[in-house]
Amino acid sequence: MTVFIDTSAFFSLLSHEDANHARALETWVALHSRQDPIETSNYVLLETMALAQRRLGMKAVHACHSVFFPLVEVVWVEVSLHYRATAALLTASTRDLSLVDCVSFEMMRDRNLDIAFAFDQHFTRQGFTCIPAAPATQ
Repeated sequence: MTVFIDTSAFFSLLSHEDANHARALETWVALHSRQDPIETSNYVLLETMALAQRRLGMKAVHACHSVFFPLVEVVWVEVSLHYRATAALLTASTRDLSLVDCVSFEMMRDRNLDIAFAFDQHFTRQGFTCIPAAPATQ
């Protein structure tokens, strides 16, 4: 099963202080042990590096570049996908949804991907399954 990885998962992998770090690491190891293909977009890479640099520093950017990114297939966003995602963003007309999110959703639909390695609930709202699954609330 091919899995799309989002910025939220990359950030959780990078930040030992993140509440989802342990679950992210466990999921990352499981995906690689099963040899499940992992895909992302160049927009997610850009967003991840900017977030890591701003919140965690250059050591985290180096980890992105040398540890995590080489293990995923990067799908480059073409002009038509960018325009469709922009239209979706403008149609949604909400501040809590990003262009990168909309690109991810459109790309997943184009590539028939159902599973997102993400901690961003926008993916479940769009009908995708997130791994790891959200913990049960008590």
